[in-house]
Amino acid sequence: MSNDSTVKTLVVATALCVACSVLVSTAAVKLKPIQVKNKRLDVKKNLLLAAGLIESSKANEKEVNEAYTQVETKLIDLSTGKEVTDMDPATYDLEKADKDPELATEIPADEDIAKIKTRAKVRPVYLVKSGGQVSQIILPFHGKGLWSTMYGFLSLAPDTQTVKGIGFYQHGETPGLGGEIDNKKWQANWEGKKVLSENYKPTIDVIKGSVDSSTPGAESKIDGLSGATLTSNGVEASVNYWVSNEGYGKFLANFRAGGV
Repeated sequence: MSNDSTVKTLVVATALCVACSVLVSTAAVKLKPIQVKNKRLDVKKNLLLAAGLIESSKANEKEVNEAYTQVETKLIDLSTGKEVTDMDPATYDLEKADKDPELATEIPADEDIAKIKTRAKVRPVYLVKSGGQVSQIILPFHGKGLWSTMYGFLSLAPDTQTVKGIGFYQHGETPGLGGEIDNKKWQANWEGKKVLSENYKPTIDVIKGSVDSSTPGAESKIDGLSGATLTSNGVEASVNYWVSNEGYGKFLANFRAGGV
């Protein structure tokens, strides 16, 4: 067969494609456990950053795992706000549960201010403990921004109303605009703010411009992101949804009553 024949060219091309496919598939299979491990580590890291338990996103695996020993994970049935004890938090896959029709519930359109359509019936909460007492309650939350679903953590003081910190670990918002939700200076605006009113209704209001401390309700207002109104609105709606009774509200009520 001639070296420049059409048949030989096709044979060589096919063999090359098969070889490359095998290599890519093998690499994907072998690397998947590493990718899963790194993703879980990154989520832990962002949870700890929101809680202020580590100071830098450059913290290594050992530092993250040591800090994480202060965190206790509980699974909560959102319909009752009570702990689920027959499921293992270590193996619970929240991302899968959020999308599984058997494990998730459809959110009525008039209640779906976070625009997520469905949510898992059971979700984790993270309790930071110091001296045997809960010092922070960390809620994983998500909601739609302009371009993406934003995933993050909201850390609350034991009064369930006061923000200790906020952070995001996954989103696709515009760099320099909506992407400023990752800016530590903007996140610092949340510290000390009230997410719930005196009668425990959601109160967060991400405004246009900067907050005037003399404005009524300033304790629940957050500086808006310049040029990113829809992202700002999405963050506001997401936080308000997840601290409401449709989200973690019943759990927070049980916590205040000493039932958790």
